[in-house]
Amino acid sequence: METNMSTNMGGDKAQYKIIDEPFYQPQSDEVELYEAAYAARLPVMVKGPTGCGKSRFIEHMAWKLDRPMISVACNEDMTASDLVGRYLLDANGTRWLDGPLTTAARMGAICYLDEVVEARQDTTVVIHPLTDHRRTLPLDKKGELVQAHADFQLVISYNPGYQSLMKDLKQSTKQRFAAFEFDYAPADVEKSIVAKEAGIDAEIAAKLVKVAQASRNLKGHGLDEGISTRLLVYAATLINHGIAPRSACRMALVRPITDDADTRDTLDHAIDALFG
Repeated sequence: METNMSTNMGGDKAQYKIIDEPFYQPQSDEVELYEAAYAARLPVMVKGPTGCGKSRFIEHMAWKLDRPMISVACNEDMTASDLVGRYLLDANGTRWLDGPLTTAARMGAICYLDEVVEARQDTTVVIHPLTDHRRTLPLDKKGELVQAHADFQLVISYNPGYQSLMKDLKQSTKQRFAAFEFDYAPADVEKSIVAKEAGIDAEIAAKLVKVAQASRNLKGHGLDEGISTRLLVYAATLINHGIAPRSACRMALVRPITDDADTRDTLDHAIDALFG
């Protein structure tokens, strides 16, 4: 996991700043809403399907607000120590190493826990004191109570489409956050995003979006999840590098999302109809 550092080293905010503007196409008033949430230092939850722009939105807002951002890709093996820190042995003895959540709280960064539902529930409870009036982080192993910097904000994301009885956030966690609900952009907006991101013409981008829409109509009927905007950008990038559109679509859009022969053939036929 990235972003760990020793408490005696301090946090260099500059290394976590996003220098170049991440492209993000607003779909509604989410930019203004996030700015208000940050001004109030409200913890924020971003929900939506895979590859719809959740992480890009947070990166864009961190850039726009000129705040450092520390990201953590959550997984089922992540422990509380991975988030808050642990003692390590080195040549000089034992030293404490802050985890990314502690680092962010100390320096006043936006801490983004991506796909937080993947983490164990006994791990996610460590964020609770940071999401209410206390804004503190207990380091039990170190015997320290970290008071979050005034600029600190906690942001989490997850995909509700994958939640289950075994993988869902507790209500006691959900009700600590203000929330945004994301979805794939309308076709005309998604077309402009793909064209901008990959540098292809709008006509090809529009056809790619139609392939994605065909796949999204199959959600629950052979597919767990439709083709994401991220995968559309992958396909467009391949086309921009000289790959034939039908081959690029099969490689970047269809093969990653299904192993079912019937579903694959259905999508391949849609690609053939659009790209000839």
